[in-house]
Amino acid sequence: MTKVKWLDELPRSKSGITWGVPWKKGELGKKEKLALKNSKGEECYVQSWPLAYWPDGSVKWTAQSAVFDSDSDRAYEIIKTDRKLKPGKAIEIYESKEQIIIDNDVMKCYINKTGQDIIEKVLMKNKVVNEGGKLVVINEVRKDNIHQFEKYYSKIENVSIENKGPLRVVIKFEGVHSDEKREWIPFIFRMNFSLGIEYFRVTHTFFFDGDPNKDFIKGIGIQFSLSLNENDFNRHVRYALEEGMYSEPAKLLLTRFCAVDNKAYEKQINGEFVDIEKADTRTIELAEKNAIWNNFKLTQDSANHYKIIKKSEENLTYVDVLHGSRANGLMYVGSESAGISLGLKNFWQRYPSSLEVKGLAKKKTTAILWLWDPAVEAMDLRHYSNSPHMVAYEGFEEIRSTPLGIANTSDVYIGFYNKMQNNEEIYEMSKEWQNNSLLVCDPEHYYKTKTTGKWGLPDKSDDKKKFFEDILEENFEFYRKEIEQRNWYGYWNYGDVMHTYDGVRHQWRYDLGGYAWQNTELMPNIWLWYQFLRTGNALVYKIAEAMTRHTSEVDAYHFGEYKGLGSRHNVVHWGCSCKEARISMAILHKFYYYLTGDERVGEILTEIKDGDQAVERLEPLRGFFPESDIKTHIRTGPDWSAFCSDWETEWERTENEEYKNKIIKGMDIIKSLPNKLLSTPACGYDSKTSILKHIEDERMTGEFHMMISFGAPQIWIEIGELLEDEEWKDMIADFGAFYMLSDEEKKKRTNGKLSNKCFSWPMFATGMSAYCAKRNGDRKLGKKAWNLLFKELNAKSKNMITPSVIKSWRSIYEDPNVTTNCVSQWSINTIMCLELIGDMIPEEFTSK
Repeated sequence: MTKVKWLDELPRSKSGITWGVPWKKGELGKKEKLALKNSKGEECYVQSWPLAYWPDGSVKWTAQSAVFDSDSDRAYEIIKTDRKLKPGKAIEIYESKEQIIIDNDVMKCYINKTGQDIIEKVLMKNKVVNEGGKLVVINEVRKDNIHQFEKYYSKIENVSIENKGPLRVVIKFEGVHSDEKREWIPFIFRMNFSLGIEYFRVTHTFFFDGDPNKDFIKGIGIQFSLSLNENDFNRHVRYALEEGMYSEPAKLLLTRFCAVDNKAYEKQINGEFVDIEKADTRTIELAEKNAIWNNFKLTQDSANHYKIIKKSEENLTYVDVLHGSRANGLMYVGSESAGISLGLKNFWQRYPSSLEVKGLAKKKTTAILWLWDPAVEAMDLRHYSNSPHMVAYEGFEEIRSTPLGIANTSDVYIGFYNKMQNNEEIYEMSKEWQNNSLLVCDPEHYYKTKTTGKWGLPDKSDDKKKFFEDILEENFEFYRKEIEQRNWYGYWNYGDVMHTYDGVRHQWRYDLGGYAWQNTELMPNIWLWYQFLRTGNALVYKIAEAMTRHTSEVDAYHFGEYKGLGSRHNVVHWGCSCKEARISMAILHKFYYYLTGDERVGEILTEIKDGDQAVERLEPLRGFFPESDIKTHIRTGPDWSAFCSDWETEWERTENEEYKNKIIKGMDIIKSLPNKLLSTPACGYDSKTSILKHIEDERMTGEFHMMISFGAPQIWIEIGELLEDEEWKDMIADFGAFYMLSDEEKKKRTNGKLSNKCFSWPMFATGMSAYCAKRNGDRKLGKKAWNLLFKELNAKSKNMITPSVIKSWRSIYEDPNVTTNCVSQWSINTIMCLELIGDMIPEEFTSK
């Protein structure tokens, strides 16, 4: 039995929810069935499938899907059952060579397998409510200061049913955007249907395969066509804004003359049907002469501003309707007989987004959700400089800035109606589409199953632990506020944070080479996911989710020369000359996959399973071994450790032991080295055989802190526990203990080869030291680890972050010395130490 509860709010309307549940080793067999148990003790059918397995073949993670309403229970239980439960109804699928038809009991969606339109039509109660849906990309071609625009529409190349069950069906489309001359901009478009739901969720993935010096994307959109048969007075567009709906018809009943029938006008503005034949004749006669407003558009042009405009015809001017701050990201277009809603999750956070209707009073009406609004400046994906800037912490004296192969994924909702919807219903829907309606387990369950690494539950039972727990909370709160204060939003930026602060300019070093965007450097993803798993905090989840979406897509390469690698921190997300496996590795993204069952992230995890092959094309240590006979060189960490993460995730997801054997082969080689993990950070590597080759080279002995600051301790400990390899566990422990030795002790133990100069940033090793202290009961070592963590605080007024309000161009809440590197690593290691050696905190660490 596993209890689950809502992460935040209950669903505001009927919704299909998919969520993940972890299981202890041996607890759930592959053939065992699950059921959802409600507060009344009733067992209900739940669609379920495995996401990962333990080495013994038992199920490690499952995904569940079910349909819930606003009156759902606040908590449920997932139980094993012997009963043959069936859903009352089921989604029906009809497939031919040309089409797939999905009937989810409230709408029938005709999906094309070829051509331009992904959706041919949608029927509700045998009435056509939609007549086509396709993707569009607009390119801005710049030549001799003249800008021309090229429009490309979706071309379907492959369609597959990715998830098939009675309650949930996922259809995956792959294709490109094309016109008569060119095919480019690949896309993946997933339609997620739930039983009895009047909308489907779309996961839209956009890939860039153009030339950033020539191709400037002017617009990315999803557009639908529908026929509204009613008169102009009963054709409506509505927008979900900050606190409610803004609604207007194609033609107003209001005129310069006193309206005789005020009730009809009020009904019209409220989005209700107005029976023209029963309305006041004089009111209708006058209103017939009013302007017809065909086009409406809401544009969110920044995180803090939107505007709504409208016009009567294409060749005439727009008129301002209103301006506001942050729209709720839903547009409804409809009449008494048909309607559509388009919504984008994180609408204002992912600006410049917009919602547009064209031809509201025409025979054919077009509704478009723009992920990038053509009204704003086109995307410019070029690099920020023509020169490398090593003084600004860039990687190599070479420029490898390219967006070729990066991606961006958006979560979209599309609803259909065969009758007029009222404003309250639509606004509740907009809130639901922005809400994280997700079922999660209690932190205690995540902890007991031991499926996600070495972390512990919050414990404020004494002043010593409370001291550190409070700082962990403060660290998160600082970044949560900083995202808002610094407006770290936008289509390409939302989900990332900055690297290092500049206390003189009162600004992050956004323009200084490698000090700008974080791009997973020193693992803020792991910090945030650990903090969520141990606290269940919905605010932490939201930021960790956004970071996963961003770093798995924008900071990583999905095809091309650098496929399998990610781009290190830089002014431009894809700008650094360092392209490395650690930036795109599985441990950064798999938390989200296991918690949600998200198919796109699962696809990315599969994509990087052979990421080690990429170092044959671009090795991370190029230039360090110019005279070596070995073709390719890597570091034990963070390179080989990243490969281990990718392999371990593929192994547990598919049970393909080829990937387990790759890990074991490398582990066995390291075990045979003269000083095990301490032998050297650098080694030769052959991706065809997965063989590591030891290198005796003094030049690389100063890089040991690089081994452990990019997730290697978390990856290696998890693998050691998973394989139950005691020798490997001892090696991890020995490494943690060695890091804490004095300079004299290090030299003595290695005959002078290693010394303190080889082991920078000992704070990064405190988690491994804690692992050793716990394993060996070494309280002296445990105290050393805590002393290092406390020393880091002591240098910062006994806080990791000490913000205050200063006045510059405006009042700014800042810590002039904050770096995300230090905060991330301190937080990860403190979480590990609290779990492993929380009983070894010295008495003096009790107050600030």
